[in-house]
Amino acid sequence: MSTTEQLNTPTVSSKWQERFAFFEQHGGPSSPGFKEAFKALPKGKRILININIIAVFFGLIYFFVLGLWKKNLSLIAIVLVTSIGINFAFYAMGHDVPKWLDNGLNIAFGLMYGFTANYAYYLKKVKGSQSWNPFEGMRWI
Repeated sequence: MSTTEQLNTPTVSSKWQERFAFFEQHGGPSSPGFKEAFKALPKGKRILININIIAVFFGLIYFFVLGLWKKNLSLIAIVLVTSIGINFAFYAMGHDVPKWLDNGLNIAFGLMYGFTANYAYYLKKVKGSQSWNPFEGMRWI
C-alpha cells in the first residue's frame, strides 16, 4: 500500500513525496520499525530515503533554500566550533592541520548535511517541526 496519495504536501516533488511516505509509514530513523523496513528496500530506494546528495555538496545553501534555517545555523555552529577547536589545538602544538584531517572533516561535514536533510525536511513540511536540533529523530548507530 502506497501512502504517497495520503500525504498533504502538494508543493513537493515526487521524490520528496516518496521519502515523506516512507517516513510517515515507518517513522523516523530512530523508530523501531524503520530499520527493518529500510533494509527491505532495494539499494536505489535506500539511497533516496537515507541521503540527500545535493545536501552533501551544497548543504549550507540547500538548508536555507529548504527553509531549514534553524537547523542550518546549528550545523554551521557545529562545523565552526569543531574546525576552530582543531585548528587551535594544532596551532598550540606548533603544527598545521594535516591535509588528511582537513579533507576528512570536510567529508564528514558534508555527510552530516546529507544524512540529516531528508528527515529534517519531512519534519518541517509534514510534522511542522521547526526545532534547532538538526539530529532530531536520527539514530546514532
